[in-house]
Amino acid sequence: MDRHQIKKRSVWYRYRYYMIGGIIFLAFVVFVWILSSGGQKLRVDKDNLSVHTVKRDKFMEYIDVDGIIEPHLTLKVNPGESGSIDRIIATSGQFIEQGDTIVVLINPELLRTLNEEKDAWEKQLMTFREKEISIEKQNLNLRKSSMKAEYDLERPERTFALDEEEYKMGAIGKAAFELKKADYDYQKRNAQLESESLRQDSITGELSRELLKNDRDREERRYRRAMERINQLVVLAPTLGQLSGLNLTPGQQVSNNTAIAEIKVLEPFKITTQISEYYDRRIVEGQAATATVDGVQYPLVITRVVSEMRDRNFPIELVFDGSQPEDVRIGRTYRVKIELNEPEDAVIIPRGDFFQQTGGQWIFKVNESGTKASRVPIRIGRQNPQTYEVIEGLTPGDRIITSGYSTFGNAVELLLR
Repeated sequence: MDRHQIKKRSVWYRYRYYMIGGIIFLAFVVFVWILSSGGQKLRVDKDNLSVHTVKRDKFMEYIDVDGIIEPHLTLKVNPGESGSIDRIIATSGQFIEQGDTIVVLINPELLRTLNEEKDAWEKQLMTFREKEISIEKQNLNLRKSSMKAEYDLERPERTFALDEEEYKMGAIGKAAFELKKADYDYQKRNAQLESESLRQDSITGELSRELLKNDRDREERRYRRAMERINQLVVLAPTLGQLSGLNLTPGQQVSNNTAIAEIKVLEPFKITTQISEYYDRRIVEGQAATATVDGVQYPLVITRVVSEMRDRNFPIELVFDGSQPEDVRIGRTYRVKIELNEPEDAVIIPRGDFFQQTGGQWIFKVNESGTKASRVPIRIGRQNPQTYEVIEGLTPGDRIITSGYSTFGNAVELLLR
């Protein structure tokens, strides 16, 4: 029986699978540790990046928005009376003066009603005239009665004066004089009462005359208002402007106080825009702004701020403060710049996509040789559509990278080539 010596295997051979697995696991752990430690370096092409120099300059906070030209005011055109379209005088898009005729209506029922009003007024005029004549007759009778009362008072006075003279001369006795005096006193009081009654009747007559005049004036005003309704069948332009929305056809029936068109008051034009709620406490009426048209800036002033928020924005209205572009058209869009403060010295950097990726918490700063860039923490203050104000982390002269942050991943250092 042959015996062969069994060759002893090496440790590597026996445990090679375990060792390979351990090495792989250890490499994985090291890889994960490197990732978690944030110490990644990334090679990037410098030509594909935006590199800017931090500087100290005048910083002004402002809002840059799109504004739309709109008419200063839009008025509804309403007919004062219902009727059917008889004639259409004006056309949409036409510039019209105040008082120009837009359309003419016809309303046979209204004409019939007004004819009845006219007949009723003429009858009332006759009634008023009869009452006036009656009052005049009463006044004439009162004047006659007043003259008679004055005469009835004057005659006893003259008679009593003669009786008093005869009594003094002794022509008549005392008893007879006393009788005449009593008769005179009675006639005098009676005449005074008659005069007072006539005076009261005269006052009553004047009051009746005044009331009659007021009644007539009131009825005349009512009649004239009724007659004015016929003028409402002619629809006139209430102001100067551009007519729009006039879509009528002859014979079409329209109701009173229903808009049949609009008049756009163009001067002065206004600009409307939407502002973020972030600035709601910093936008006020009277605030200055500018509109840039073909490179020329035109001054604006805010005339209205609407406090109602919609989709986290609120509307404002502006007008040109002085000169305005020659080719202003409704619906045209201009770039509007609203200044929020006076220019101030500040450390500033240009805007870039770094803010969206980092929240303004850090930025890549390039070293002096320009070979690499490292993360540095910063604190952003105010901003405008072009620049950020840097409060901490950077000094004038530093060079920073402002673009490409969406491709940098977790890199903490960029190797620039």
